[in-house]
Amino acid sequence: MPNIASAKKNMRKSRAAAVRNRAQRSALRTALKKGRADGASDADKLNAVSQLDRAARKGLIHKNKAARHKAQIARKTAAGAQ
Repeated sequence: MPNIASAKKNMRKSRAAAVRNRAQRSALRTALKKGRADGASDADKLNAVSQLDRAARKGLIHKNKAARHKAQIARKTAAGAQ
């Protein structure tokens, strides 16, 4: 346990960020599962892409990972249209 005030504050901040990140990552995973599911609606796919963009912008995931997931959703959409 830290003794210095600034270290205590940093610990509080990191715990709060970890909780926030965990919740956002969980919501992202749920949106991805719904967006990739067979028979997913356009709204589910748009929501997944939106969540990916936001997560990449906020630094929750790497931008290339977001791009890869978006491409997978687009491929699934294209394959379903044929």
